[in-house]
Amino acid sequence: MEPLGDAGRSRPATLADVAAASGVATSTVSRALSNPGRVNQITRERIERAARELDYVPNSHARALTSGRTGAIAVLVSDVTNPFYFGIIRGTQQQLKAAGYTQILIDTEESDELEDGMLQKLRPSYDGAILAASRLTDRRLSALAKEIPLVAINRQTASVPSVYIDTPRGVHEALGHLVSLGHRTIAYVSGPPTSWPNEGRWRALVRAAAELGVEAIRIGPFSPKKHAGAAAADAVLNTDATACIAFNDLLAIGMLMRFTERGVRVPDEISIVGCDDIFGADFCNPPLTTLTAPIEEAGRAAVSMLLSRIDSDLPTVRRTATLPTHLTVRSSTGPAPSNTTRKDR
Repeated sequence: MEPLGDAGRSRPATLADVAAASGVATSTVSRALSNPGRVNQITRERIERAARELDYVPNSHARALTSGRTGAIAVLVSDVTNPFYFGIIRGTQQQLKAAGYTQILIDTEESDELEDGMLQKLRPSYDGAILAASRLTDRRLSALAKEIPLVAINRQTASVPSVYIDTPRGVHEALGHLVSLGHRTIAYVSGPPTSWPNEGRWRALVRAAAELGVEAIRIGPFSPKKHAGAAAADAVLNTDATACIAFNDLLAIGMLMRFTERGVRVPDEISIVGCDDIFGADFCNPPLTTLTAPIEEAGRAAVSMLLSRIDSDLPTVRRTATLPTHLTVRSSTGPAPSNTTRKDR
């Protein structure tokens, strides 16, 4: 391979430079670098070696002009500080990197307006979008899916490709666990009213409670953050519930902290179950019983589903995928107290 002369090195290397150095067409170089699976291994390795030696850096704007593609995927999460999304982000990042795409991470701050606005404003910058726990209405989400290649995580809306984490089935399992411990009144600590999974979990709890002959009550809504746990814990203590299932682990962890402040012993006086099994759920005092979800797998599955819609050369992936959850039992749940009357604290 002949190195470029001084004149060639005075400007950034182009696709044409890489093509000349590796002895192939420019279109072959483009395919090899953007979609390696479409070029045979020997040719691809030669092209990659030439690109490294020439310090070739892909120009996303030029690629967009010539192909209509940006090589970027937008990943929208409702709260980037929530550890639940760490797994989603890691899963999407790994899968996108392997496919030669860049990830654009957007924090929508639990706002449907911000989510919609960012999708519109940044549209020229991405080829498709993954919406993790979208706060948009079904109607708006369906309309966007007709305009933009997208996949929703933790959401089931007609005509919208989705990866669904089956927490309602997990809630049924959690209730069965609590009932087996003697609990007869269980509170559901509700999350945001705009959260689609929140409603699904409550409906599942109502059905399971009817099947098992126990009472389910609902309190909230509460912000799905740790600081909201204090108000949620106080609300539970004003009911007859001896156990509760929280919308997510952050809320449950905040509740544990408040119970400690008020001298309420967990699980001796009240049991609590979280949802998501985030990093830190097993470090609580006591460690949190929670629904464990395949969060990273959800991110990877969403990427595969989205890229199959964007690139017709890739194998078609089904439009929906359901991932199971399971209950991880730790020390925050125990037998129902023999005396359900709690003294004022």
